[in-house]
Amino acid sequence: METESEPYVRLSTLRQLHQVVADLNTARSLADTLQTVADGVVAGLNYQLACVNLVRPDGDLVVAAFAGDPAAEALITGRVGSRDAWERRLTMAVPWGDLRFIPHTEGWVLMDDDVPQWHTDGPAPRFEDEWHPHDRLYAPMYASGTGRELLGVISVDRPRNGRHPGPWGQEALQMYASQSAIAISNARLRSNMQRALVRLEREQQALRASEESFRQAFEYAPSGMAIAELGGDQHGRLLRTNDALCRLLGRPASVMRRYSFADLVHPEDIGTLLRTSAEGGRAELRLGRRDGTYVWVSLRNSVVADTADGPRFLLTHVEDIEERKRHELQLAHRASHDALTGLPNSAELRSRLSARLCERPAHIGAYQGPGPDAGFAHGPEPLPAGSASGRTEPGYGEYEGGYEYGHEHEHGFGFEPAGGGAYDHHVHTVAPTGGDTDDGTKGLAVLFCDLDGFKSINDRFGHHTGDAVLIEVARRLTTGVRDGDTVARLGGDEFVVLADGLGAADAADLAVRLRNAIIPPIRVDGRAVRVGASFGIGWAECGMSVEEVLNSADQRMYVEKRSRAKVHRRAG
Repeated sequence: METESEPYVRLSTLRQLHQVVADLNTARSLADTLQTVADGVVAGLNYQLACVNLVRPDGDLVVAAFAGDPAAEALITGRVGSRDAWERRLTMAVPWGDLRFIPHTEGWVLMDDDVPQWHTDGPAPRFEDEWHPHDRLYAPMYASGTGRELLGVISVDRPRNGRHPGPWGQEALQMYASQSAIAISNARLRSNMQRALVRLEREQQALRASEESFRQAFEYAPSGMAIAELGGDQHGRLLRTNDALCRLLGRPASVMRRYSFADLVHPEDIGTLLRTSAEGGRAELRLGRRDGTYVWVSLRNSVVADTADGPRFLLTHVEDIEERKRHELQLAHRASHDALTGLPNSAELRSRLSARLCERPAHIGAYQGPGPDAGFAHGPEPLPAGSASGRTEPGYGEYEGGYEYGHEHEHGFGFEPAGGGAYDHHVHTVAPTGGDTDDGTKGLAVLFCDLDGFKSINDRFGHHTGDAVLIEVARRLTTGVRDGDTVARLGGDEFVVLADGLGAADAADLAVRLRNAIIPPIRVDGRAVRVGASFGIGWAECGMSVEEVLNSADQRMYVEKRSRAKVHRRAG
């Protein structure tokens, strides 16, 4: 039965509860919140001891806070009780609403489990609701929501009035446990947010450091670096270039942003650039400088992403390989050119000549034009003027076995033989058929030149004079031909000229002009020496080998040399 003083006591207790709940909301960390929960039980609910057992991520409960007795606090704080042992206690306890009570008469069965506990012995109760030191009262704390996740358990001991709490005291402890659960959830949320903010700040610092490292590596790299757009309408446009690339090309960064590599590449290398894969591609090509010259560079591409799902960019490393390329070209030139005269050597001459010839000879015939009546009637028709050798008009070609429309290719246009073949898309090289008479056919003339009287100069004046003569003859031959013609030195005093698009009369005139260019005296070390030259004119034609072509011109040269020798003897 309530006494007259109980309403006053309850009002005082409510004030204390209000204060401890307010303290819960001002705790700065999860550890502070847990200790505030334990202190609030002692300060506001009139228990001498309070312990907060917090559920860990693995499900077990750890003694996270203790209030009321420093010795007990030092003994059990930080100790862990298994989840199974706690479930057993909460299951066997007497339910007081959400609270769980285990009287001292039943607690002996729990003495050997692993739940941390601290108590003192005492006398048996003298009346029914007297508190015994082995009595256990638990206030589970559940997270808000339908799942009722267990956050922890508040364990209390030694009520100050020495009695079991009545209905009002039980409800007060239950309400306090509910508020404590909210405070713990909020503290965990704040703690997680703080950890997330700290982690985010660290990641941002690491990102800023990484960006700064990349910026410095990009800007101060000794070789060229560029960032270009990848995909879209502006694919390949340069977004950023470093100082090394700007110096290499002689263009400021503001100007470089107007271009892509396709705008700067040498016209002959645009195919190489286009064949280079955008992702992870490599290429060696020439880029244009501001002064109009070109520099050999090695491009290495890699794709980088701005963010996880953001735009991708092309990072290009540009290395200056001008010296290496110059050295390679010099080695290639030395391998294909004569060391003394600088002319193409025998191997290079044969390579150029071989590129124009195939093993299948051109057949003389006439294409009658497409249509149902096209074909040959009573054998091949006579060729029109200018095509007597089988040379065809642009866009047409002829092969044994039938005709088909041709396709454009690197050598021009041509017809494919019916059924295809190994020589499709090849324009045959043909020779004039009229001997020395110009029949209008234009072919690839091969002029074999042998110097007359060179051996005597070598024998009389030495190899130094002979070398000077060879160098001057090479210069005069080169000066006397067209830009597209080839002048090569076979060795010794033998030279060969390849001149395409000449008729028989044109070739004969060229031989005369070159012979006349060689005859004038050559001054070496103050001495004037003279050499003559014999020319033999051969014609390159598909179906012939390179050696057959050269031998044909060589034989004609010896015929001319012998005939000229007979003329000199008669004149003498």
